[in-house]
Parts: sequence; C-alpha cells; structure tokens
Amino acid sequence: MPIIESTIDTSSAAFAANREAWLKLIADFRALEQRVRDASAKAKPVFDKRGQLLPRERVARALDAGSPFLELATVAGWCLDNPDPVKTIPGGGLVAGIGYVSGVRCMVAASDAGIDAGAIQPMGLEKILRVLDIAKENKLPFLHLVESAGANLLKYRVEDFIHGGGLFCGLTRLSAAGIPVVTVVHGS
Repeated sequence: MPIIESTIDTSSAAFAANREAWLKLIADFRALEQRVRDASAKAKPVFDKRGQLLPRERVARALDAGSPFLELATVAGWCLDNPDPVKTIPGGGLVAGIGYVSGVRCMVAASDAGIDAGAIQPMGLEKILRVLDIAKENKLPFLHLVESAGANLLKYRVEDFIHGGGLFCGLTRLSAAGIPVVTVVHGS
C-alpha cells in the first residue's frame, strides 16, 4: 500500500483557525452529552431513597472495571423532545454502547429511568433497534437493563406501537442466531 503524503501545513494560520473551530464544536458536543448525564443525575435523591443505582451506575457495575465503553448515539433525538437546542435532552432515554462484561465484548443497553422514568421515547425506540442490529451484525452478546415506565404516552402514536414490536423481533433474532441475550428487569 502506498504511503499518502500530507500537504497540510499544521503551522499555518488557516490550520490553526480550523483547529480552534473544531475544538469548539467538539466542546459543544461534549457539553450536550453532559447535559444528558446531568438530567439523569437529578433523579439521584429519589434513586438513593429507594436504594437503587442510577442507570449509568448500573452500566458501570455491569462492565469490567477499567475496561473501555464506547457509548453509541449519545445525541439521538436532539431537539425532538424539545425544539429549543438549549433545553433538549437527547439520547432517547437510553444508555447504549459496546463494552466488556466478564471479558466478553458485549452490547449493553440500559433504560435511563432518571429521565422521564425511563419511558421509551420515539428516538429511544429507534436507538434500541439500531443497537440490536449492531449486536447481530457483530455477533455481540446483548445485555439489556430495563427499568421503564413503558411507552411515553405523551408522545404516543399508533405507528410507534407497531414499530415497537421490532424490539421483541430483534431480541428474538439475536437469540435465533445463537447470540446470548440477557435482560434484567428491575425497579421499584
């Protein structure tokens, strides 16, 4: 394979300006991701009172200590829950990603019960369907931590109910392919 020589001048003013612009965009993106974590963490007193862990704490405990976790679709549904970019809480009410459980690379998904009691948001449904596809394509065991108020009835549409059956279909397809599926249902 031939070596590709770069002609980028990393000491140029244009490069420095582009770098600064990208760093700002990355910082904005990370702040948006943090907004989701902060929104969920506001429920900590309620979870503590019930002797429960927040969803991200559950995920952290399920994963091997010190192992990487690649969170997916962190800003899914941006501005769908609230059209105001300053107030939107993206993520679809679901923490999902790839990590290691007992030394095995797995897809892990957890309802974020700290946001709207874990009610399934329209984009959360799309997100879970996508991570199921990724798990199947990559033969990743699937760990699903569920604490959910069910469908978000304030945003309920018949199409979502019908589409929601895809979750069970996806779980069944993983199982039929010989890919382990573990679902833990918990809550108060």
